[in-house]
Amino acid sequence: MGAYASWRRWVGIWFCVASLLFAGLAEAQTPGASPDARALLIKMGEFLGKTQRLSVTVRAAYDSVQTSGQKIEWNELRTLTLSRPDRLRMEAEKSNGARSLLVFDGKQISTYDEPTRAYAQTAQPGGVDETLVYFVRDLGMRLPLAVFFLSRAGSELDHRVVSVEYVEKTGILGALAHHLVGRTDTVNFQIWIADGDQPLPQHLVLTYPNAPGQPQFRAQFISWNLAPEAPESLFTFTPPANGNKIPFAAGLPRYGQATPATKGAKP
Repeated sequence: MGAYASWRRWVGIWFCVASLLFAGLAEAQTPGASPDARALLIKMGEFLGKTQRLSVTVRAAYDSVQTSGQKIEWNELRTLTLSRPDRLRMEAEKSNGARSLLVFDGKQISTYDEPTRAYAQTAQPGGVDETLVYFVRDLGMRLPLAVFFLSRAGSELDHRVVSVEYVEKTGILGALAHHLVGRTDTVNFQIWIADGDQPLPQHLVLTYPNAPGQPQFRAQFISWNLAPEAPESLFTFTPPANGNKIPFAAGLPRYGQATPATKGAKP
């Protein structure tokens, strides 16, 4: 009986210790101890905006809500190369193999749709910021995630985001990242931002709550390169010999074709 009483006493002590440890852990994980979500989001935007050269590949998926209510997921692979102040190239390949191209060389914007061999060009002096705004606002084209590549991305995100909260730090994507959740006036979002001195976006989910079926747009950022080889030839567009030149107003298939998940997107 003495041994049994001693055993019970030690078990009681260990339970007390464990309770204290778990209580301390719970206290450390209270919402008040979480990092500042808005500061993390702005930091990401400022880092991207100050980066002079970069390239990234994005695996994107978006929902198309059918009249039956069923959702069909469409996929796209995009590769963007940026060289500030005035060079931009973005290539896209849809899940059906159709490819398109957008090139800005500091003087004009060129877009090309491979299946139809149609291309359009328009004069556009200025830098990347002015070009992204002109492409979306004035030409009426679609370019999802363009806001990330503005030099003022940090202040733009701060202005547009109504609320943002911290969820957790996770390594599920292969490296430590901060998981945030928030909303703007038109979209709910989740974003995973790499931890450390290079706060690059790793994954993004956009949900459109006011659209029928609440479709989503999802993007996985892979192969970030902050010092890519970017020769001048990369930003030069040479029309194909048998290409069909049309004005933008003629309805060239839009780069990042408008869908329920991208319609109305701002740069």
